[in-house]
Amino acid sequence: MTEDLPPNPALLPAGLRDLLPPDAETEAASVETLMAVFASFGYQRVKPPLLEFEDSLLAGSGAAVAEQTFRLMDPDSQRMMGLRADTTPQVARIATTRLAGAPRPLRLSYAGQCLRVRGNQLAPDRQVSQAGIELIGHDSPEADAETVLVAAEAVAAVGLTRVSFDLTLPMLVPSLLDDAGMDGHDRILLARALDRKDAAAVARHGGVLAPALTDLLMAAGPADRALAALAAVTLPNTAGILAERVALTVAAIRARAPDLRLTVDPVEFRGFRYETGVSVTVYAPGRHEELGRGGRYICGDAEPATGLTLYPDAILRVAEPRQPRPRVFVPFGSDPLAAAKLRAEGYATVAGLASVADDPAEARRLHCSHLLRGATIQAVGA
Repeated sequence: MTEDLPPNPALLPAGLRDLLPPDAETEAASVETLMAVFASFGYQRVKPPLLEFEDSLLAGSGAAVAEQTFRLMDPDSQRMMGLRADTTPQVARIATTRLAGAPRPLRLSYAGQCLRVRGNQLAPDRQVSQAGIELIGHDSPEADAETVLVAAEAVAAVGLTRVSFDLTLPMLVPSLLDDAGMDGHDRILLARALDRKDAAAVARHGGVLAPALTDLLMAAGPADRALAALAAVTLPNTAGILAERVALTVAAIRARAPDLRLTVDPVEFRGFRYETGVSVTVYAPGRHEELGRGGRYICGDAEPATGLTLYPDAILRVAEPRQPRPRVFVPFGSDPLAAAKLRAEGYATVAGLASVADDPAEARRLHCSHLLRGATIQAVGA
């Protein structure tokens, strides 16, 4: 009989992974670059805890991520706690409690890790890095536009200039279905057809809404074409207000960034279910993975808010690779002032902790590209 092999300590649960050198340092530096851009636009950083009591974490907009939230019992208070799946609901809680008296509009930023119960086919990771902004207390196309413009400058700062911002209206389709009195199985079938962009199924299940929904479905694409299609369709009540709002938001964005690539998808409604107005998803051309997501929502009971969360891990997968800082081997007994000068110039100095017979060989063994000799450095080769 063979004994069971011991578990592999490097094996991690599905959707979780170690980030190794130099990727971990690159990600950390990129997050701080994003945060520096946010700060330059007046967004002040907050740091909510990783865990909260379940009843506060999943209150308000947090209810939309309840199914993605890991739960555990707090052994101290004997109350259920949740591990955040998204940071926006926590920032909303801070805004309505600790910062309730702060002047509006309130601009907050954050960065941290989230854990989700499950990934999806396009984004299988369950631990997700986030860096984002929330603009709370102002309801206008200019506020919606600001989050897009700030995010565009932030991703450009980490080397990603060719991006597309896809503006969506998650409440447009539900409002049309409500106005038409469509519910039950027919509504489920129509929603599935719209989600799959299946025009034939939309025509089959759409009833009186089929012509308008088909026109809107086919309009998805560059902002000008989509807005023209929206303007050509008579949309009642909430849907009409949303169509006007996205047109004003596009105009506000283009007034400050006319070359930014914008698309509009009037019938897209995926994402967290707390969006109430214009929403946005960030993509790189030719890639299906989301680089960021955000939109308008209600903060607390009634305060208007909008925000956008970027995913640094996804951004780094499509951005040009950053060059790691060159490593210089500093032999044992070298001048510490010379090593300090190198660090000030952007080098990483790897100090020898004992004398060795062959300094160049030791430098290569420690993956150093250079070797300190006196007050100068020399390449050590492969």
